[in-house]
Amino acid sequence: MRTTSTPTHCPYCALQCGMALSPLPTGGVEVVERPDFPVNRGALCGKGRTAPAVLAPGVRLTSPLVRSGDALVPASWEEALDRIARELTRVRSTYGADALGVFGGGGLTNEKAYALGKFARVVLGTSQIDYNGRFCMSSAAAGGIKAFGLDRGLPFPMEDIPRTGCVILVGSNLAETMPPSLRFFHELRENGGTLIVVDPRRTRTAEQADLHLAPRPGTDLALALGLLHLVVAEGRVDEEYVAARTTGWEDARAAAMAHWPEYVERITGVSVPELREVVRLFCEPENAMVLTARGPEQQSKGTDTVGAWINLCLATGRAGRPLSGYGCLTGQGNGQGGREHGQKADQLPGYRKLDDPAARRHVAEVWGVDPDTLPGPGRSAYELLDALGTDVKSLLLMGSNPIVSAPRAAHVEERIGSLDFLAVCDVVLSETAALADVVLPVTQWAEETGTTTSLEGRVLLRRQALTPPDGVRSDLEVLHELAARLGVEKGFPTDPEEVFEELRRASAGGIADYSGITYRRLAEENGVFWPCPTPAPASASPASASPASASPASTSAASTSAASTSAVHPGTPRLFLDRFATPDGRARFVPVSHRPAAEEPDEEYPVLLTTGRVVSQYQSGAQTRRVDELNAAAPGPFVELHPRLAARLGAAEGDPVAVVSRRGRAVAPARITTGIRPDTVFMPFHWPGEGRANTLTNPALDPTSRMPEFKVCAVRVEIATP
Repeated sequence: MRTTSTPTHCPYCALQCGMALSPLPTGGVEVVERPDFPVNRGALCGKGRTAPAVLAPGVRLTSPLVRSGDALVPASWEEALDRIARELTRVRSTYGADALGVFGGGGLTNEKAYALGKFARVVLGTSQIDYNGRFCMSSAAAGGIKAFGLDRGLPFPMEDIPRTGCVILVGSNLAETMPPSLRFFHELRENGGTLIVVDPRRTRTAEQADLHLAPRPGTDLALALGLLHLVVAEGRVDEEYVAARTTGWEDARAAAMAHWPEYVERITGVSVPELREVVRLFCEPENAMVLTARGPEQQSKGTDTVGAWINLCLATGRAGRPLSGYGCLTGQGNGQGGREHGQKADQLPGYRKLDDPAARRHVAEVWGVDPDTLPGPGRSAYELLDALGTDVKSLLLMGSNPIVSAPRAAHVEERIGSLDFLAVCDVVLSETAALADVVLPVTQWAEETGTTTSLEGRVLLRRQALTPPDGVRSDLEVLHELAARLGVEKGFPTDPEEVFEELRRASAGGIADYSGITYRRLAEENGVFWPCPTPAPASASPASASPASASPASTSAASTSAASTSAVHPGTPRLFLDRFATPDGRARFVPVSHRPAAEEPDEEYPVLLTTGRVVSQYQSGAQTRRVDELNAAAPGPFVELHPRLAARLGAAEGDPVAVVSRRGRAVAPARITTGIRPDTVFMPFHWPGEGRANTLTNPALDPTSRMPEFKVCAVRVEIATP
């Protein structure tokens, strides 16, 4: 007889699908459907269905490990924590606070992300903190902030997608990365709408599209500019909207007009008739959307590329209107919330800027410290990893596996190996954890309570369903114990709800204002969309409001004024309907122009490599590679190549082929398909070892977002020899 199940959310991608966990008579839990959650309505992909497998004894860590010679051996929690505190103290006293590095993860709950950022800045006093979410949607965030004054993955709920007229989906393979979301696009087409997919590969998602464009990797910026050129040339600009709700159009228009269709065809490989058809399909309906993902964003010009797609939306009046807009499909489970509350090198809780004196004062007051003691902005993720062993001597790492997931991964592995000291908090012994001096086993989603923020900006409550095994503690307990050993006795509670209450105060008045959200609300509702400020008293006037609560970003983003008259703010499912989050309330066109990828093919490296995911693995695979069912479906890496390229190489299906870049060599079986361009090869990036795709990738950084260029680099392909 099944007892009451616990409602919660999947631990993997940013859909944060609703599920429930039901106890099994033999121990552990099984996943059961939760059809009340609107994003997935009970549907789950294989990763979600099998998520409890990672909780099994023998799979997850259950004891601290410390290095003794070349081996990691079990140790007590006291021994492990004492060793970490001792080494951090030694490094700081010898080299200074900025020799202490902290690297977080996009899967950490909001409470953990908040506490980790506070720990780095208050306890360690270091500026050297960033997280793997920098590799996820930082370019979209930078582009959104430039144009709209605010970054939230989707400025509308996913339920709006089937009701629009056309969606251009750029560089996203949702059928494999977020399978339950594909139903929204099926419903779009059933309702008479059109789906256009932009991807160099004919993916499972592209097969669902009304029109598939296969541009050369690294040319998404030129493609967007060519479409905007045609919008202007064909008289499809919404002049009234542009005049009423935007600024900067003339400069953006001039930049686009330099990208005429035939020129764009030569750059991208997308024909002029296809370009014209996209413009027709996008502009004829009353409403339309552009959604981008890692394809256009993980480039050294990712911010400009996002800006070009936003410009297309603005010129056609497709932003800040119901059932229209630009959005980014965030990848990691809490990639959105993870940066909103302090893991990013330049941000404080509430999406405040670390170099803003008012933001520093507000957060410092909540933390009970002098704002002058808070360090300034530090290095971005790859730059931090690149500095390990030189300027940064020790690293505290939580919930990330950069040896597999970072660009130029062999170099990152060398840098991690050169550290004076490495401590890792994780659920499993990842490839990175295996190099650590101390490994701490920490709880994961089903064993703890906490909040996450989905790609919709929906703040959700994950509820504890299991008691953690003996020997396992939460990340919050780890930070509490380390803070005490390093001389900070207060300010790091272990109760997640207590941490969230402090997060609410720290975020109040910021762009990502959570102050009106409580655990009680989250337990009663299917999430609350930020910004959700605490309503001002009815008697308060704008002049008497505090500076934090009156910040332009928080007041301009909401699409309703209900907060000023209601006892409870309803949250903001749809942003920008009244005004954008800029000082004047107008969206800003940003003029951009095409430029080549950081590394173009040449005689020695004549082929382009692009990378991505497969449906049965997730990110670095640290967890999913431990699930038998998922490994049976996706047992290892492969190299996808076109039959013409395979014929030139003399490669047959399954033959081992080597892909070589300026950074290294990877070997995997050939998978031959007409679904990829002849000038391009594809590798998934979930595996370590000789098939590690990120051995090859280029760490060239976007100048604004500091996003590495994962999605395009020059390689040669050859038959692998023993």
